[in-house]
Amino acid sequence: MLKCEKENGIGRIACQKNNFEEPTSILILIFAIQMKQLLYKNALISYSDVGKGTAVVLLHGFLENQTMWDAFLPEWSKKNRIITIDLLGHGNSECLGYVHAMEDNADMVHEVLTKLHIRKAVFVGHSMGGYVALAFAELYPDYLKGLVLLNSTSKADSDERKKNRDRAIKLVKKEYTTFIRISIANLFSSSNQERLKAAVEKVIAEALNTPLQGIVASLEGMKIRKDREVLLHFAPYKIMLILGKKDAVLNYNEGLEQLEGTKVQLVSFPDGHMSPIENEAELKQVIVGFLKGI
Repeated sequence: MLKCEKENGIGRIACQKNNFEEPTSILILIFAIQMKQLLYKNALISYSDVGKGTAVVLLHGFLENQTMWDAFLPEWSKKNRIITIDLLGHGNSECLGYVHAMEDNADMVHEVLTKLHIRKAVFVGHSMGGYVALAFAELYPDYLKGLVLLNSTSKADSDERKKNRDRAIKLVKKEYTTFIRISIANLFSSSNQERLKAAVEKVIAEALNTPLQGIVASLEGMKIRKDREVLLHFAPYKIMLILGKKDAVLNYNEGLEQLEGTKVQLVSFPDGHMSPIENEAELKQVIVGFLKGI
């Protein structure tokens, strides 16, 4: 006999199964995520909203989308209201133009929060999502309750990195699939590229849904982003920086330099740029601890 009832109104369903020979109970959790949309400057924006409590905004990185957070939502939404958003030109969100500045994404995120009547939130941004979170913090400082920069940096692109963005734009226009496969593989530490091969292929499959315009517009936007290291020094809210020691995208030691003279909490993982996959279990608990301290 299987008896089920809905719990907490967030798509979690508790089912109790009784065995007549040896009474036992099992709990089956089914987590339903309802994607929502809004129209922002004639572009459809996709987002989700689940749970109750402190609002937490999760922002994915370049070539990713909001599904990257799926493994974390059941745990983090137990005591928090979790908002995930597809950034411009990614996932199910449409492109806004040919350059998606971090400020453009920040304004779009603000529109989503306005629709949801959220005035205070903790932001967790992975890679490019961290750049967007920092832009949001500069534009809308009163909205921030806390900030986690995950495999991200407050620094602007160096001249060399800007040149690399230009090279990437040329490559993706000529060899779209090759660009994505190489880019995603490089996000993982060398040892994890083989160990987590199935996960790498899954990320590649998701990335291949990203339109060319969205990729180019984001590369252009990251290239021109401002240095926002000052926020790490003077922001009145709690900030955490999570880095990978074998990150081939953002040098670990350079990441440490931006922490000098700040009260930013540092968490170091032993792997690459994809902590949400390479260090999933540890990251779940780190964020839970951060949210408890808000």
